[in-house]
Amino acid sequence: MYAPERQQEILRLARDGGRVDVVSLAEEFQVTAETIRRDLKALDRAGLLRRVHGGAIPAGRLDFEPDLAERESTAADEKDRIAKAALAELPTEGTMILDAGSTVARMAAAIPPETSLTVVTHSLPIAARLADHPGIQLHLVGGRVRHRTRAAVDAWALRAYGEIRADVLVVAANGFSVEHGLTTPDLAEAAVKRAAVAAARRVVLLADSSKHGQEHFARFGALSDVDLLITDSGMSPEDATAIERAGTEVVRA
Repeated sequence: MYAPERQQEILRLARDGGRVDVVSLAEEFQVTAETIRRDLKALDRAGLLRRVHGGAIPAGRLDFEPDLAERESTAADEKDRIAKAALAELPTEGTMILDAGSTVARMAAAIPPETSLTVVTHSLPIAARLADHPGIQLHLVGGRVRHRTRAAVDAWALRAYGEIRADVLVVAANGFSVEHGLTTPDLAEAAVKRAAVAAARRVVLLADSSKHGQEHFARFGALSDVDLLITDSGMSPEDATAIERAGTEVVRA
C-alpha cells in the first residue's frame, strides 16, 4: 500500500471511530510506528487530523463531546480499575464532591455500604446511584441540566459550590496534560468544574490514559491543581514521571 492510500484509510478510521492510535495503526497496516507518525504528521499539516498524545483525532473535534452511553462503554475495563483504586481516597466520615463523569460514576457505584460520608454532586446519574446508600448524606446541586452529560450547570450550581468547603473532590476531564491543563468541550461544565476545584482541599482526577494529551475547547484548571491523578497502565512510566515532576502524584491502576 502506498503512503497516500494508507493515509486515506487512516483518515477514514479516525472519522469513523473519533480517534486513532499509533500502535493499533502500525499493527493494522504492518508498518513501523515511525511510519504511522509520519502519516499522522502529514494529515495534521493538511488540516485533516489533529495530532494528540499517542495518536490523532479528526480536525475540528476540539469541541467534540461523546454522549453518556458512549462514554460509559469506552475503555470500560480501564475505568473499572481506576474506579476501584479511587475508593482509597474516600475520606473517613468527611465530605466529598463527585463531579459528573463516567469513571466517577463507576466509583460512586462501588462505594461500600458501610461507608459513612457526606457527598455533594451536580450529576443526576451519580445522585441516582447514591440516593439509596444507607451511609451517605447526599446533597444534589441544582441548575440547568445538560442533556448530553446529565449534569447541572450555570448560576445555581456555581453559587452552591461557592458556599461549601469539602475534604476531597473527585473530578473528571475530557483531556489533560502538563502543557494545557484540564479541558472539557463545554464552557458551562468547565465553569462548574472550576468552582468544584476551588471548593475542595484535595483534588483527585480520574482519567483513563487515552485522555492524556487531548485538548478540548474549555480549560478549567492546570494539572498542578490536581493532587492525585488515577489513570490506567496504558500511560507510560515516562509520562507518569513527567506529570509527577510537575507536582501531581500519579497512580497507574
